[in-house]
Amino acid sequence: MPPGSRARRGMRGIPGDNTADPDHPPDPMAPILVFDIETIPDVAGLRRVWDLPPDTADAAVVELASQRRRQATGSDFLPCHLHRVVAISCALRDRDSVRVWSLGTAKDGEAELVKRFFDGIDKYTPQLVSWNGSGFDLPVLHYRALFHGVAAPRYWDLGDDDRDFKWNNYISRFHSRHTDLMDLLAGYQNRAFAPLDDVAQLCGLPGKLGMDGSKVWQAWQEGRIEAIRDYCETDVANTYLVWLRFQRLRGALTADAHDREVALFRAFLGEQKAAHWKEFAAAWDKTGE
Repeated sequence: MPPGSRARRGMRGIPGDNTADPDHPPDPMAPILVFDIETIPDVAGLRRVWDLPPDTADAAVVELASQRRRQATGSDFLPCHLHRVVAISCALRDRDSVRVWSLGTAKDGEAELVKRFFDGIDKYTPQLVSWNGSGFDLPVLHYRALFHGVAAPRYWDLGDDDRDFKWNNYISRFHSRHTDLMDLLAGYQNRAFAPLDDVAQLCGLPGKLGMDGSKVWQAWQEGRIEAIRDYCETDVANTYLVWLRFQRLRGALTADAHDREVALFRAFLGEQKAAHWKEFAAAWDKTGE
């Protein structure tokens, strides 16, 4: 988490989601943390699970995994425990500011990235927002934290240490400390799930730019980790802006308040020099929204 944020109480931001038990609502001034992860196949883990020779090339391991997965399910998408995290990006709306960044550096290993994510939750107790976080991002982070021995007591609190967490915690599907927008907007019906790219574009937002999840493994093999981190950040930006639209939908933001929040994010974009943010801003301008 970025320096300068205040812990738990007294943080100023837009109101949080109060759809949980009305007798135990979340802190309405808690910071909003939108997050997304990018992953590649856990090649070392695949070698271990399938007892493959240690000199088997990474590409060969992944191709074998893809073939086996297609035969078993019709898709080459690996189960959550066999994904390795290579980027975690966040958007933080706290006090009077909003910013987007990627945790750690391009040189940091998976254990450090996962530790930073859960350390931030332990320290600041934000309201989490994601797109398919319940179905993918968080289960992956659970497994990787388990494998690396990362402690996350605040995240896993179900009321043992904080009574309020009995009624509103990060783990329950229907609690608001974590809002999975894809799950919620679909009415918790899998057949109604929609891709972020489609929803973002239909809301007049840029959607995905230059990459999608299926291209991350290739980019990783080519050493383009910064491109992966940039792509992850723009996914977070789309998710955050869809979340603002959702807050307008549910009445947590008035039309004027929504427009002010969008203007605040546009001001953030206007200050950025990186090429992916300039591309994002240009694509957004073309939508006329």
